[in-house]
Amino acid sequence: MFGFFIRRLIRRIRKRRRQLREARRNMDSLREEIPTVSAAGHFDPSSDAAALRKAMKGFGTDEAAIIAVLSRRTSDQRQQIMLKYQQSYGREAEDGTKKPLTGDLVKDLKSELSGKFEDVILALMTPLPLFLAKEINHAIAGVGTNERTLVEILCTRDNASLMMIKNAYYQHYRKKLESELHGDTSGDFRCLLISMCACARDEGNCDPALANSLAQQLYKAGEGKIGTDESEFNRILSAYSYPLLRCVFEEYKKIKGKTFGDAIDSELSGDLKLGMKTVYQCIENRAAFFAKELHNSMAGAGTNDRALIRLVVSRCEIDMGNIKQEYQKLYKKPLEKDIKDDVGGDYKKLLIGLVDG
Repeated sequence: MFGFFIRRLIRRIRKRRRQLREARRNMDSLREEIPTVSAAGHFDPSSDAAALRKAMKGFGTDEAAIIAVLSRRTSDQRQQIMLKYQQSYGREAEDGTKKPLTGDLVKDLKSELSGKFEDVILALMTPLPLFLAKEINHAIAGVGTNERTLVEILCTRDNASLMMIKNAYYQHYRKKLESELHGDTSGDFRCLLISMCACARDEGNCDPALANSLAQQLYKAGEGKIGTDESEFNRILSAYSYPLLRCVFEEYKKIKGKTFGDAIDSELSGDLKLGMKTVYQCIENRAAFFAKELHNSMAGAGTNDRALIRLVVSRCEIDMGNIKQEYQKLYKKPLEKDIKDDVGGDYKKLLIGLVDG
């Protein structure tokens, strides 16, 4: 009898070790992000400012030179270039024979460029949290709300990124993001977005011993009862770390025989389904989620340029390398090929510069 208990204890210890190794692998997979735009070595913002000045002076504009500089610098480095540009050229006298450049790099770029190429350049020159805050404002301003944009931005990021977006939103618009969302969305979908904005996910806890209990709670809140307890779905998906929730989803599949994503499809609908499914997909494979979003921005007749620009600009310094790998797996062709087939001119060259790495 004593030997039986010892063997059972050993099995439990081995199982626990396997769970911990899996949790560590899950945590490692979150860290292995591959950007396509990284900080330039031997960075010289003054020389870059001079190159941009030269590209805009005289007759015509050297778009290739602008692309060569701005597509190969990080957001932080572009901000340094802006400061050096103003320092060097802010008081330059105009002699009447040259174009009236101001010494404000963003204003000068706007005066020289146009169309979607200009849109990408201006997005690159805006600090990422502020750029995304402006995209959120655009999604809720005026008549109607672009829920898909809200979900793409708010349901896919870690606490630190969301906090920076919230702060940028308040500093720019003098309004709290949560209040804006409260007035523009409703019901359980609003609760989900507000929960994401709380920036309270316990990102450090990846104890797989909690997984079975949480999986049981998800089951009882959905497929294990008549009706759905959406608030319980929201609580669990917004409170726990990605590695732990991956373990939860594995346990859920053992309990029910199908994925939690299937449960979301059968139990939820509308904007809440979109939001919950996005959270689930990002927990499972964030790069694959963004690969699908990029594909959707170019699929069918026409191009959703705003989404395409936002996705490329916001992910190129984070995990565009991973996204490209997932895009190839999902669609059996490189992301660059679809971009080249869908857009043209300097707009295409700049996007490819950011995606190629």
